[in-house]
Amino acid sequence: MAHVETPLALTLGDPAGIGPDITLFAWLAQRHEPIPPFVLIGDPAALDARAERLGLKVPIAIIGEAEAAETRFAEELPVLPINVTGTVVPGRPDASAAPAVQQSIEQAVRLVQSGDARAVVTNPISKAMLYRGGFAFPGHTEYLAALAASGGKAPHPVMMLAADGLRVVPVTIHIPLKEVIQVLSKELILATIEITANDLRRYFGIARPRLAVSGLNPHAGEEGALGHEESDIIAPAIEAARARGFDVTGPHPADTMFHTAARATFDAAICMYHDQALIPLKTLAFDKGVNVTLGLPFIRTSPDHGTAFGIAGTGKASPRSLIEALRLADSMSRAAEERA
Repeated sequence: MAHVETPLALTLGDPAGIGPDITLFAWLAQRHEPIPPFVLIGDPAALDARAERLGLKVPIAIIGEAEAAETRFAEELPVLPINVTGTVVPGRPDASAAPAVQQSIEQAVRLVQSGDARAVVTNPISKAMLYRGGFAFPGHTEYLAALAASGGKAPHPVMMLAADGLRVVPVTIHIPLKEVIQVLSKELILATIEITANDLRRYFGIARPRLAVSGLNPHAGEEGALGHEESDIIAPAIEAARARGFDVTGPHPADTMFHTAARATFDAAICMYHDQALIPLKTLAFDKGVNVTLGLPFIRTSPDHGTAFGIAGTGKASPRSLIEALRLADSMSRAAEERA
């Protein structure tokens, strides 16, 4: 198992987006706040060019092994080099960069699997550009699950968003709303509950996680007057989870789950679809949200925002979400070390 002294592996992300900007800003932030050491897997020339464009003085250290990052990090931003094909222009995504973006993710996972890094932190990608480059996965999460496959079987990844003590988990993620009812099942909800509870214990040090499960329909179905998914699918999943020893309540009306008093009653909220989970978190902590992938055999966090091509290279991008993603990956890895 990796030691806490090993660095975090930060991926390139789309080089035309704000990934280079926030990486530079996050490294510079160590002047006034603690930043866990990380190594960027990316193009040092593109990073250097972005620093010059932004007027930042960030010395780049090209290293050959991740273990060199910790000793270099205080004075230089360590980079394991991967060259991007073509010229990187901020705000102008180019599919020719797709191979380097994919290679960066693969190398980050290999570093964690080998113990040379203790967590994967991913900069934002453009799925459209990756698709043009031949990327065969719906997104980051599915690709990470494929890279983590063992014996031909990929793990079941679960997306959690976290900020300021609030944690939300959507059971269904990037699918049209009209397909949610077709996809929801007792088995899917139960698996999401189990993975969430187990990883909250492993990575967050919560001995007995309290999980609140939302309904799907307004007023959680109003006893069948507004829908039967609660009684037919969600409640049976909750009962099955309780039978396995999990502390689970619900189904709760989603519109009353996130006021201050309600949030104090659970460690994570399990919601039925994407916006049901993400709207409250982004409303309460838009700049601090961290995307965590649960259910993998390694730690993965990411800023809870996209590539923001419109402000790439302008200096307007905030590194706060990336800093929080780095810190959360750091604390999760330490919690896992303590439990080992």
